[in-house]
Order: sequence, then structure tokens, then C-alpha cells
Amino acid sequence: MSPELAAVAFALLSAVSWGAGDFSGGVASRRLNPYLIAWLVHATGLGLFTLLALLRAEAFLPQDLPWSMAAGFAGCVGLVFLYRAFQAREMGLAAPIAGVVGAALAALVGLFLEGLPGPWQLLGFAVGLLGVWLAARPEGATGPSQGLVYAFVAGLGFGGYFVLIDRVEGLFWPSALAKLVAATLMLLWVWRMGLLRREARLAGSLGLVVLAGLLDAAGNVLFLVAAQTGRLDVAAVISSLYPASTALLAWGLLRERLSRGQTLGVLLSLVAITLIAANG
Repeated sequence: MSPELAAVAFALLSAVSWGAGDFSGGVASRRLNPYLIAWLVHATGLGLFTLLALLRAEAFLPQDLPWSMAAGFAGCVGLVFLYRAFQAREMGLAAPIAGVVGAALAALVGLFLEGLPGPWQLLGFAVGLLGVWLAARPEGATGPSQGLVYAFVAGLGFGGYFVLIDRVEGLFWPSALAKLVAATLMLLWVWRMGLLRREARLAGSLGLVVLAGLLDAAGNVLFLVAAQTGRLDVAAVISSLYPASTALLAWGLLRERLSRGQTLGVLLSLVAITLIAANG
């Protein structure tokens, strides 16, 4: 298997894992505050990555420190502003805008650093971004409003995470450092909001939150492996297809109906993966 095809496979697994993590976190958010869930997800990832780094006896590379910390900050900013957009009652627009902006930013940086990919991959990027938009956008969502700025900033945060974590050379220690920064910032936010004192339903949803954290962590590692194996733009665009995974899980497990737009988004995501892999 060529490096580019391997990168596509790892990025696809990342999208599946991230989508399943979002599904688990979404189910838990019916009982818990989403900011508290975000902190617990980051904390779970921190514990897992630290354990894996120690078990693997992975060497700590000092040059990875600034990139890892910056990536953790960017990812945390993306998550906070995504939830701000949700609070502005813009979930229908926020998720696809953040996904498209994040993937587009990373793809542009990848084009600048690594040059133009093949024509089929460029077409796959365009189809994939459209698939992200449609798969994440519920039926009946309307045009832009006040949550648009929050969603755009969230996308810049997610795209910044893609770009920054791609600069590291290690695997588990950089991921642990990024989670440490994100978990610390989220803990300060959760403490400031007083959620730890007010939330009394944590125990009943802890299993789902831990599962979301493990799946999110797996998605992070798989994305990093994909980016280190192949091109950043390929890894970013395919990994950003995770809303299709979330939508399929909601359809299969919760019997939620897929809108026509979401169904088309899932199909376009499959077409995009095929096009991008054509040059692998």
C-alpha cells in the first residue's frame, strides 16, 4: 500500500472514530452540560495518551512542545466557540461551517507546504467539503445569523489544530500535551461557570463520556498518523467527513431519520474518499 493510500485509510478511520465520539458525546449532552463533557473528553484523552506514551517508552522530543501546546489551545478554542454557536441556537449552521472552514484552512496550508495534489484529489476535496456541509446540516436549517461568527472562529480553531499538530514528530507525547492544554483551559472554563458544583447527574452518564473521550483520542492519533504518513490536506479533508459517521450512527442506533441533504452528504463523502484515493 502506497503512503498516500495509507494516509487515506488512517484519515477515514479518524473520521469514523471522531464521528462515533461525537455521537456518544451528543447522547451524553442530553443529561450533562456540553462544556463539562468537553472537559471530561479532553481529560480522558490526556490520561490515555500519557499511559500509552509510558507503555511504549516513547521519547519526549522537546521540539514538539510548542507545536503540541499551540495545537491544544487551537483545538480548545474551536470547541468553545462551537458550543457558543450552539448556545446561539445555530447548531444547524455551526457544525457544517466549522467543519468546512477547518478542513479548508488545513487544505490550503497543505497546498502551500506540499504543492498541488493530483486533479482527482482536488475534485475530491471539493466534493468532500460539500459532503461535510450537507451531512452536518439538519433539514430546515436557515441562512446565516449571529452564530455565524462563532462557527467561523470554531472552524479556524479546528483547522489550526490540524495544521499545528501536523508539525510534531512524536505520536503519544504530543497528543498528551495538546490534551493537557485543552483540558486545563476547559477546566478553568467549567470551574468559572460553576458546573462542577451544579452538575449532579455525572455518574449516570460517565460511561458514555469516557467512551466519547476514548473515541476522540483515537481520532486524534489516527489523524496524526494520516498526516505524518501522507499529505496534510488529504488527512484534513477526509478526517473532516466525521459528520457523516455521526449521522449514520444516529440513523442506525437511535432511528433518527436522515434528511435528503444528509443522505446526499453521506453519499458525496463516499465519492470524495474514492476520488482522493484515486491518486494513492
